[in-house]
Amino acid sequence: MASVLRLGTRGSKLALIQAHETQARLGRAHAALSAPDAVEIVPITTTGDSVQNRLLSEIGGKGLFTKEIDEALLEGRVDIAVHSMKDLPTRMPDGIAIGAVLPREDPRDALIGAGSIADLPKGATLGTASLRRAAQAKALRPDLAIVPLRGNVDTRLRKIAAGEAQATLLAVAGLKRLGLGDTGAPLEPDEMLPSVAQGAIAIACRADDQRVLDWLAGIDDEPSRLRVTSEREMLAVLDGSCRTPIAGLAEIEGATLKLRGLVASIDGTRVDREERSGAASDAETIGRDLGEALKAAIAR
Repeated sequence: MASVLRLGTRGSKLALIQAHETQARLGRAHAALSAPDAVEIVPITTTGDSVQNRLLSEIGGKGLFTKEIDEALLEGRVDIAVHSMKDLPTRMPDGIAIGAVLPREDPRDALIGAGSIADLPKGATLGTASLRRAAQAKALRPDLAIVPLRGNVDTRLRKIAAGEAQATLLAVAGLKRLGLGDTGAPLEPDEMLPSVAQGAIAIACRADDQRVLDWLAGIDDEPSRLRVTSEREMLAVLDGSCRTPIAGLAEIEGATLKLRGLVASIDGTRVDREERSGAASDAETIGRDLGEALKAAIAR
């Protein structure tokens, strides 16, 4: 039978794992999508995947992992798109909506190469292409030498094994999804605040495609959506991108949402932190308030 839904995704190993998870969740939620070939996975190569020798902050930032997939969605070549939510711009392109957020995986970063940042030798090289990770590491350890390190998880692990750097930082969520959950030492958010929406998977679709929006509503995880909504609102107020070290994490306990946010100088010599709490149903307002507080701290 012809597929009912065409699912666009990056072609990396991790992206395909996330696509298959989405495919399985849709099949469990809807009988019409339960046949093995009902949801067709369509790999799409993005600019971010093609350019591996430069930092993302130098060549355009987060949209490099989504542009070609957005085009396929708007042109009708795919019906839904699966993204690591931290790769999405804070404001979605016209005509595209986030139809679902899957249950969020562990949002923390893991240190590869030592048990903690404090355990790294004096002057150690830390490989990362993330300004957020570099700035927080330098704030904790000004003696560390930051060297650029890009590539997928397997590539970065190979580069560390080959001695290109003594340590690196990887998302715990990605490691777990790849079956590498025991790799590295997870860092608590007080030490290394994660990227906005890290660990969350977003499913996008055309904003006027009500059939697909109804299907996606069946796999949406409300607590995860509220958490990342608050974080992304904070980021939007700060007009954040890959060019600015910004971090944020929202957590929900009962009916209360707590959001922590951070803005740092690139060299880590200055770090501004703020925190806000409130009703989880006010996630957007909490995010905007925290964003404004961080803007005021920067101005001071």
